[in-house]
Amino acid sequence: MYAIIQSGGKQYKVAAGDTVKVEKLGQEAGAEVGLTALLVVDGDHVWTAGQKGSYTVAGKVLCDGKRRKVLVFHKKRRKQYKKLRGHRQPFTEVQIVSIDKA
Repeated sequence: MYAIIQSGGKQYKVAAGDTVKVEKLGQEAGAEVGLTALLVVDGDHVWTAGQKGSYTVAGKVLCDGKRRKVLVFHKKRRKQYKKLRGHRQPFTEVQIVSIDKA
């Protein structure tokens, strides 16, 4: 059984026991998090978010962190203009505990 969840404008495919890095949630380590399932697949059966008997995904926050640095380089040719900036996107690491019917 697996589910497609949405967090921070992105969608992730998760199953029970998986660890996922999602956009920063602002929760402390060890906190329980409930995520809504957009799609749940269990063998031959498929459930979507709008159908009767929707599912929720329970997760546990493991830690917060920052991803590796992405360099952003701007240049205008023949004008001696160059600018280099770095960015590290914050994330929250979540362990999926279970996929349950709501």
